[in-house]
Amino acid sequence: MQDAPAFTAVLFGLRGCLVQAATGIPLPAPGALDSLARLRERNVPCIWLDELSSAEGRQLSHVLPDWLPGHAASDCRWPAPDACWKALMTLESQRLDGCVLVSGEPRLLQSGLNAGLWTVGLATCSPTCDRTSSQWQAMSPQDQERARGKATLELFDLGAHSVIDHLESLDTCLADIALRRHKGEKP
Repeated sequence: MQDAPAFTAVLFGLRGCLVQAATGIPLPAPGALDSLARLRERNVPCIWLDELSSAEGRQLSHVLPDWLPGHAASDCRWPAPDACWKALMTLESQRLDGCVLVSGEPRLLQSGLNAGLWTVGLATCSPTCDRTSSQWQAMSPQDQERARGKATLELFDLGAHSVIDHLESLDTCLADIALRRHKGEKP
């Protein structure tokens, strides 16, 4: 069997996906730096995008590697596909084939679907699992698990091609998408 096709680019949502600011202080999300480092080792271009002003994007993204570009898409409202296409143009991507969007934000995922990208939903980063809310903090572990399950179903119902709980599972998810692409599946 020949090797699975390489990925062209991976786009990430900034807030919630790569950066968490639960205490008002931006911190890399669990698994974000490791996932970015592994993608960089494989020469897969990456970029973050968000519906922020450029200044807000820089403020949040300063905890991420300097090599990671960003696209503050305050002029492109999701779920329109423009933001994804503009981010890919920033990366000088030559084709859509093999481009993946990773986010827990339903509107951004819909933007990725509208743009023709593979999409990976992050259940724990979705609005259903807002870990910074007092409501989430007050939930029992069982109720939090039910909320994650609900978020997973909501992201699949939206049309996400894959859904994972957190970025620590991204490598396995991307391997699955690579296998699906190798078999000829399209987003």
